[in-house]
Amino acid sequence: MSIAGTRSDPPAWRLLLDYVRPHRWALLAGALLSLVTGGTGLLLPLVARGLIDDLSHDRTITGALLAMSALVVANAALGALGSYVLRRTAESVVLGARRALSSYLLRLRIAAVDRSEPGDLMARITSDTTLLREVTTDSLVGLGTGGLTLVATVVMMGLVDPVLLGVTLAVIAGAGTVLTLILPRINRASRQAQDAVGVMGASLERILGALRTVKASGAEEREERTLHAAAEESWRQSVRAAKWAAAAGNTAALSMQVAFITVLAVGGARVATGAIDIGTLVAFLLYVFYLMQPIQQVVGAITQYQTGTAALSRIQEALHLPAEPPSLPAQLPSPGAEPAALAFDDVRFRYADDLPYVHHGVTFAIPAQGMTAFVGPSGAGKTTVFSLIERFYDPESGAITLDGRDLAEWELSGLRSAIGYVEQDAPVLSGSLRDNLLLGNPDADDDAVTRVLKTTRLDGLVARLPKGADTLVGHRGTRLSGGERQRVAIARALLRHPRLLLDEATSQLDAVNEAALRDTVADVARTTTVLVVAHRLSTVTMADRIVVMDAGRVRAVGTHRELVTADPLYAELAATQFLATAG
Repeated sequence: MSIAGTRSDPPAWRLLLDYVRPHRWALLAGALLSLVTGGTGLLLPLVARGLIDDLSHDRTITGALLAMSALVVANAALGALGSYVLRRTAESVVLGARRALSSYLLRLRIAAVDRSEPGDLMARITSDTTLLREVTTDSLVGLGTGGLTLVATVVMMGLVDPVLLGVTLAVIAGAGTVLTLILPRINRASRQAQDAVGVMGASLERILGALRTVKASGAEEREERTLHAAAEESWRQSVRAAKWAAAAGNTAALSMQVAFITVLAVGGARVATGAIDIGTLVAFLLYVFYLMQPIQQVVGAITQYQTGTAALSRIQEALHLPAEPPSLPAQLPSPGAEPAALAFDDVRFRYADDLPYVHHGVTFAIPAQGMTAFVGPSGAGKTTVFSLIERFYDPESGAITLDGRDLAEWELSGLRSAIGYVEQDAPVLSGSLRDNLLLGNPDADDDAVTRVLKTTRLDGLVARLPKGADTLVGHRGTRLSGGERQRVAIARALLRHPRLLLDEATSQLDAVNEAALRDTVADVARTTTVLVVAHRLSTVTMADRIVVMDAGRVRAVGTHRELVTADPLYAELAATQFLATAG
């Protein structure tokens, strides 16, 4: 999926300068070294002309040979040093771009992530930023140093023989006309190639993210065709860009070959008429040879700039996605912090303008401390309540308050530091079990971790693991069972000492694990505010209050005993969904 830009961007060259600015002095040093390298090369034809004059007049050539040798060695040494400085600077530019983009992507609003393909975002932070390396060295520096060297070479050629210079420039002008027709095609092809890489990344992420489902469905061959089609499209567009880039490069090379032949013919005629001597012709021909490098450097710089423009455009599109404001991490609540009170007042919400409303004026109030269970049919809007509390999304109208203060007035880091969130699918990240437990509170000590492991009945698991809590849990926690992953998510939330605990996963545990954690949640509810999405009667009966939701509205609020007789929907849910696990 392509990400559409939301505003007009400054020119690509200005964006490039923004990335380069922090490294401008290193870039300048590399450019100066390249210029000095070019300067030593420009002196070689003059020394060669002097050598020929010495030979023609039977003078010693030792000095000229030593000078040429010194220039060649200096040219090689300075060229190597300049190349290293430029490459190192280019890598620093890429590093800066990746840091900026990765930091921004971590702050993206969930709504923006919902509309994007993760694989395409990954391509922007990997392949697109990589192109900045070539743009920095080949385009920005290449255009500067190559352009200056080109001008200096033309000046020297004019000093040697203005007539032959006019012949050379006429040939180059013809090649320049052809290049102006080719370069826009490189830009279009490069952009389409990078878009195709993003599509391929999105396809791969989609397949790997559900590889077990793909295998279980016998869909490997169909998904393979999808992935191969994306890869082939990327290949086609990249080959198209390479074709036009090759055409540009060969046009420049051909122009220099034509210039050499023309200069040789015209220069030979001028030598024959005595207008110039043979040494002047040899020096000019050497300059023609030398002119090839800066011209190809300039053409390569412009060609690479077209590719870099496409990459910069895609990077800027990602940087224009809606993001949360940056904020410093907030201090977590102390273990004895007061529980939080929560209220929804006529909240209306939908996930996008073209989608139906999920909440149609939801209103309820949750006092500080105790357990509140949310029940209702699938699609009633229960999970959306938790997403709005975390401010993953903002309501379209109405108000949500925490401790009487509108959520919009809270700094995001401060709001989320007060909340422990246990998601329905209880995601576990790659790494060790300890890494996952400390994700929300990296400063928790070993005693706190031990207590939480015991509370969530994970101490037995840790005892069985080969490296205890330092054992790797695999990609997305594949080495853990579903119940273990959910208990890890609960333990991770409890380590944050939340003033408000949002629990979607407990009710999704199997009966044995759910019973094991029932008392834990009840204990937590004595000191904090707990909101649970409930699917079992055992969870509901231990709640202090129950919020019954249906079709995006709150139907009723009360205890289990009150609602069984007062609300028909709740009575039906209790009979059909909860009763099987009662007792």
